[in-house]
Amino acid sequence: QVQLVESGGGLVEPGGSLTLSCESSESAFNLNSMSWFRQLPGKEREWVAVTSDNRTDYIDSVKGRFTISRDKAKNMVYLQMNNLKSEDTAVYYCRVVRGSYGYWGQGVQVTVSS
Repeated sequence: QVQLVESGGGLVEPGGSLTLSCESSESAFNLNSMSWFRQLPGKEREWVAVTSDNRTDYIDSVKGRFTISRDKAKNMVYLQMNNLKSEDTAVYYCRVVRGSYGYWGQGVQVTVSS
């Protein structure tokens, strides 16, 4: 079992920035990928960004505004979110894949509002 702990959520005004962090109990060197998902109010959970040894990618709606990065030595993955919009308001989840299994964090609330 892999434990994930997210932090960094909160309330921010439109146009502002936040950085989400996710710490894995498993060494990042053993993980196939590290991702961020989000669940908007009343919507299904959606993929936001992924990083692995071979690939970094984003959902179109956040390209140019969000940056995913990882620190393998610290077993951390981050999501730098700039120019936040009200439609980014959601619960954000960290997800990692180890072998054939995926693991989720508990989620962190991000609210973009004036």
